[in-house]
Amino acid sequence: MREYIVLLRANPNYRNLWLGTVVSRLGDWFNLIASAELIANLTDSGLALSSLFLARFLPSIILSPFAGVLADRYNRRNILIITDVLRALTVLAFLLVRSPAQVWLFYLLTVLQFSLSALFEPARSAVLANVVPSDELVKANALDALTWSSMLALGAFAGGVVASIFGITAAFIADAATFILSAFFVSRIILPKRDRVGTVAAGGWLNFVDGLRYLRNHRFTFGISLVKAGGALAWGAINVLEVVFANDIFELNLGGLGDIFNIENSSSATLGAIFFMTGIGTGIGPIVMRRLLGDRPKRIMLGITIGFVMLTIGIFGLSSAPTFPLYLLGTLTRTWGSGTIWVFSAAFLQLIVPDTYRGRVFASEFAAFTLTQSMSIFAAGYMMDALGFGVRQATGVMALTAVFVLVVWIFFYATHIGRVERVAVREPQPVIPPPTT
Repeated sequence: MREYIVLLRANPNYRNLWLGTVVSRLGDWFNLIASAELIANLTDSGLALSSLFLARFLPSIILSPFAGVLADRYNRRNILIITDVLRALTVLAFLLVRSPAQVWLFYLLTVLQFSLSALFEPARSAVLANVVPSDELVKANALDALTWSSMLALGAFAGGVVASIFGITAAFIADAATFILSAFFVSRIILPKRDRVGTVAAGGWLNFVDGLRYLRNHRFTFGISLVKAGGALAWGAINVLEVVFANDIFELNLGGLGDIFNIENSSSATLGAIFFMTGIGTGIGPIVMRRLLGDRPKRIMLGITIGFVMLTIGIFGLSSAPTFPLYLLGTLTRTWGSGTIWVFSAAFLQLIVPDTYRGRVFASEFAAFTLTQSMSIFAAGYMMDALGFGVRQATGVMALTAVFVLVVWIFFYATHIGRVERVAVREPQPVIPPPTT
């Protein structure tokens, strides 16, 4: 971990970007738990709860074209600051929702919040490559993955505690405060001046079309931009299926411990253990893989391949695990693979995409990822509700989906690995060096 601490100490621009991410990710989990509890209290409807997640997913699919153009045309730091401040105000507006008749307002505010997040994420991914040298991009993305997994564990726990002890109102206020703090850290970042030529100076819609034209003309980059989408096609459904495993298959027997801590539903303890293992896999996996493979383009391609293999093996393990410890082992294997896929593909895109196109490429990547993840989640519910599949059968189908994605990736890998070093060479990107002290 020493090299990651050195990265944070030596690069104040990245440090401020990372600190902003830490607090905003923490707030995200506060928001999710408080939102789910509020909807459950006001409606007592499973459909209403599903609609909450739909309201979180749709904006990124719809707004990604605009978000990419925005990130490539305007000052990215300003975009991050403005969206953080507006998200804080939006979250505070959640406090206006007091009765079932106002649930429509809650959904509207949720769509607004995640519309702003759809503008934030491509800009942040593009900024990362502006403040981190190319030879440290994998390292920075690995640290981001560790941060996400840590906030998954800490944020979910802290959000539940705050909501339980201080109420939903306190959780929303805390979430708003994290966005303001994130904006403060981002405001301290110094970005390089960008060369606004050609695509950036064109009209808004033509900017987006030109971004698609860039991906069409750079098929290797296009393939890398679909890596997360391919993985999500297999792992998206697992987020739903593991809840069923926790409720119906592996509900823990807590015995007297449940009475001591007043835990009525031990399936929540099972799901908590699964989330904990997910955090370990997605956080530690990419760091270990980077340590073993390094940062060169060919090694990044190898890392993505290993990630898909581990994802496939892990999902097969979930479908057939006879005991809960083996299910956790399958979860560790699956998330080790998915975390590696996420980190290595993101770093590769930051490495090979020119700065003038980076926002649009990451926006397209995020839209494709969200779309396939939504399709996978829908497929899980459809298989169990409409087709009558058991949870193990549905997981087995997702394992076969992972095999299909793996075969497609291996074909792409085999046809490009011989020239990946040449493809990965792109125009030098402006990176602000850390100030001397």
